[in-house]
Amino acid sequence: MKKRHEQKLVVLALSLLLLFNVPFVLIFNLDGAIFGFPTFYFSLFLIWLLSIVISYIILSKHYE
Repeated sequence: MKKRHEQKLVVLALSLLLLFNVPFVLIFNLDGAIFGFPTFYFSLFLIWLLSIVISYIILSKHYE
């Protein structure tokens, strides 16, 4: 794996560590719903889904 791909994955992991930390998670703890889901759960799963997509993009460029 190239060094820049490793660096991108490390940056992604560190940013997810910060985003899933308690002070940042509590920002999304609001009343209300988005598409019928509570805002808290919607934001957590959206961040999780985006991290999977970003990881896929980084790794797919590695295997080209």
